[in-house]
Amino acid sequence: MRIGMGYDVHKLVEGRNLILGGVNIPHPKGLLGHSDADVLLHAIMDSLLGALALGDIGYHFPDTDIKYKNISSLKLLNAVGKLIYEKGYRIENIDSTIIAQKPKLSPHIKDMRINISQALNIDIDRISVKATTEEGLGFTGTEEGIASQSICLLNKCS
Repeated sequence: MRIGMGYDVHKLVEGRNLILGGVNIPHPKGLLGHSDADVLLHAIMDSLLGALALGDIGYHFPDTDIKYKNISSLKLLNAVGKLIYEKGYRIENIDSTIIAQKPKLSPHIKDMRINISQALNIDIDRISVKATTEEGLGFTGTEEGIASQSICLLNKCS
């Protein structure tokens, strides 16, 4: 078994869509980044890659490469999932948390889990997505950005 941990953060800015877990969430600001800046999926990808010591998403999908400009992170997650399976591993579970003061994310969590399940071709009951605030503290609490953390468990396929 292999355990991986991932973390990502992006700044909130005007003029961008807020994409979390592949869901376009109504909000006056979105996350700044080379791709769609989906902090949830970025943290999940880093946890999966980290579990197998395969580097991070910046190594696999560099922000200096134009082909990743504004790309859906669901496509990147799908590629990471294929890499995990090619290495002979199966995803047992993913547990993730989005840290954001606003907007309210609970109405969107089920759709996020469905998107992740489909991108990785795993059962939805293996995916946990939670959301929390920081009670107005720090950069997430003052709505300057959004962060996400993820942990995963991989098992060697027999």
